[in-house]
Amino acid sequence: MVNQQYGSTQSRTTSVPEARAALDNMKYEIAKELGINFKQGYNGDLSAKDNGYVGGYMVKKLIEQAQRQMAAQSGNPPR
Repeated sequence: MVNQQYGSTQSRTTSVPEARAALDNMKYEIAKELGINFKQGYNGDLSAKDNGYVGGYMVKKLIEQAQRQMAAQSGNPPR
C-alpha cells in the first residue's frame, strides 16, 4: 500500500527489529490485563473491537513511556 501523501510504503516490519519480542510481550500482557484471550499465532477469531482495544492500549502505554523518558531527559519530573 502506497501512502500517496508521503510516497512511502507501509509494511508490517518493525523499525527496530530488536524491539519485536518486547512489543509481542507487551501485546500479550495488555490483552491479559484487559481479559482478552490472545494466544501465540493466529488470532483471527477475535473481534476487530478486541484487537483494537489491545492495539490502542499499547499505543497509550508507549506514549506514556516516551513522555516519561522525555521529561526525565529535560529534568522535569513526570506528573
